[in-house]
Formats: sequence, C-alpha cells, structure tokens
Amino acid sequence: METKILLLEDDLSLSEIIKEFLEDEGYKVSLCDNADEALNLAYENNFDLWILDVKIPLGDGFSLLKELRNSGKKTPAIFMTSLNTLADLKQGYDAGCDDYIRKPFELAELGIRIEALLKRAFYHKKEDFEELGNGFKFALKSQILYQNEKPLSLPNKEIKLLALLLKNKNHFIKAETIFEEIWGYDEEPSELSLRVYIKNLRKLLGKEKIINHRGRGYSYVGV
Repeated sequence: METKILLLEDDLSLSEIIKEFLEDEGYKVSLCDNADEALNLAYENNFDLWILDVKIPLGDGFSLLKELRNSGKKTPAIFMTSLNTLADLKQGYDAGCDDYIRKPFELAELGIRIEALLKRAFYHKKEDFEELGNGFKFALKSQILYQNEKPLSLPNKEIKLLALLLKNKNHFIKAETIFEEIWGYDEEPSELSLRVYIKNLRKLLGKEKIINHRGRGYSYVGV
C-alpha cells in the first residue's frame, strides 16, 4: 500500500521539486498551496504524513495544524519553514508538529526525516497503549511511559513496577510478589526501594492512582 503524503507549499517551483522527489521515493503526494485546501484535504483523506509550510495563503501552518490536532487528527506532521528563531520552533511544536525542518534544506535530509517519522508512526500503530490520564500513556509491549507523546526516561525497576501494576489493574499485589517479579534472583529485595519507586510513580501519575493496603499490597486504580 502506498504511503500518502499531504504537501502544503505555496511556492510552485519548490512544491513541484519536492513532489517529484517524494514520488521518486515511492510516496503518493497530494499537493496544495493554501490553508483552506489543505484543511479540506486533511479532513477528507487518511494521509500517513502531512508536510506543511508555515507562511501560506489564507492562513498559516501553525494555526492549521492546531485546528487539526484539536479536532482529534493525529497524523504525523513536519513543518518546513524559513522561520528560524527558538520562539518559532516552540510555536511549531506547541501546535502539534512531530518534526521541523528549516529552509533551505537538502531533499535527502527531508527524505531521512520522513522515513524516521513514518517508522515511528507505524510502530505506534502496532503498539498497545494504556491511557493513564493527564497526558500519560503506557506502551504495554515496549514498556515505555509517554507524557504528551514524549517518551520519559525512568529507572528500569520503576517501569517494570508500573507494567506489573497495570497488568493487575484494580487488584492488589503483595510486596512479596512484586519482589519476585521485578528483582533479579541475585538481587536483595528492598522494602525501602519499593516505597521510593511507588512514591516516584505517584508523583508522576497522581497519588490517587496507586493505593496501598496493609497486608494486601499495592494496586493501580483505573477504569
């Protein structure tokens, strides 16, 4: 199945060059040159990727992507723009983009960024996620915690503990069982360490999410 890309660029010469390059790479490209047309195409079609210029007729790329994100569209998006300040970069990511490439750029660089982003998007589609609220979700297969789509770096045992709690959601797990599951056979289980891991997870996800009961252990509370 062809990978479908929406390309929004009002510079006719540049848009044709990019379109030809992408089609040579095997992508199917829909080209548009203004915000209204891009919005309609994005709503009417299931694209695998949006490549959006920022300075465009009938609007701007930042506002366009923000509207699409607010409507629930999660298609990966790359901004390409001559804007180059940190404020512009922040505005782009705040609008919901996944990557940002500054003009002028090499077509090969755009190709590399597209390939990396599509691989990530494909992986996300294959992944099962547990929604934890407040922008948090947990990838059950890869055991990665995300906050607002950004992966968080957590100690290995905290990740294993969270995975175990989610696997047994709304059920208490005794400390002895936790020790057996997340401590290695050659490691000495530590009640103090377990309490620290629980405290850290509560700090991230909310104190009310992980409860404990003397004699019964710990439980992740969810719907």
